[in-house]
Amino acid sequence: MRIGSVSIPSPLVLAPMAGVTDLAFRTICRELGAGYTITEMVSAKALCYQDQKTLPLMRLGEDEHPAGVQIFGSDLACMEEGAAIVREVAHPDIIDINMGCPVPKVANNGDGSGLLRDLDKACRVAKAVRKGAGEIPVTVKMRLGWDKGNIVCLELAQCLEDLGIAAITLHGRTKVQMYAGTANWDWIRRVKQALSIPVIANGDVFSGQDAARILRYTGADGVMIARGVFGNPWIFQQAQAAIDGRPIPPLPPLSQRCDTAVRQFELAAQYKSEKIACLEARKHYAWYLKGVPYAGYWKSEISKISTLADVYRVTAGIKRELKDASDDG
Repeated sequence: MRIGSVSIPSPLVLAPMAGVTDLAFRTICRELGAGYTITEMVSAKALCYQDQKTLPLMRLGEDEHPAGVQIFGSDLACMEEGAAIVREVAHPDIIDINMGCPVPKVANNGDGSGLLRDLDKACRVAKAVRKGAGEIPVTVKMRLGWDKGNIVCLELAQCLEDLGIAAITLHGRTKVQMYAGTANWDWIRRVKQALSIPVIANGDVFSGQDAARILRYTGADGVMIARGVFGNPWIFQQAQAAIDGRPIPPLPPLSQRCDTAVRQFELAAQYKSEKIACLEARKHYAWYLKGVPYAGYWKSEISKISTLADVYRVTAGIKRELKDASDDG
């Protein structure tokens, strides 16, 4: 897959997710097969106001290429300036515009999927970002529309292609659906058939088989994996095997999964601070234990983690006391 001048080595893309896809987690996912990673969404307005807390969100790893920075907003001047700041500070391969976030405080402000209610504005936002991005390819992540009575993805995607947007990622749900119900892959297929730029399919990919199936069904150029990666960065290995028609590797033993989790938290502590990394580790570590029998006590302990020493103590206990189906014996 080529996005503008950028070659993407694999069809497997890690979705940008606020509070999840920080540099530490993206590093783990890349090591396990993600071909392209994108930062958490960054507020263009915060960039324009030089908010110092925002800059670390768009930090890329030394070897994190190809990689994108995702920005959101609807103020044209801010989006143009924000794209220019991203270009100069983060040096990403791609700048992505969020037109899909359904969270009320974002969408109701006219940002994210709020732009799906005003296609003229959405296209002007894309034009502004392209201007600020310079030579860097610009892509858009979007949903089907605001609600099922207003499916606008095809019309918007065609406008964006005409404006020089280099690729579209389409989540097969409306804003109103949030994450409920099932993703409509039919619309992704229609958009793919109508465009000549790459289309990346997103929605309801929770296993390697799902990734292979959405690519086959929609004809999309790539698949973006979001919630399916929670606690399971190995989904990229499983997806690649399914796409290649090879046997799908099982999850590693629980002890190895714990080691991966610990490494993620250690990286996060390096990039942020131990305190912030450990607070965020609470949800991530609970995801890593999803489906493990009798994990209730340790999930309770995880909810109290505040130092790396706590992480090591809890990990030792989990390895000592818990097993899962993939462990020997």
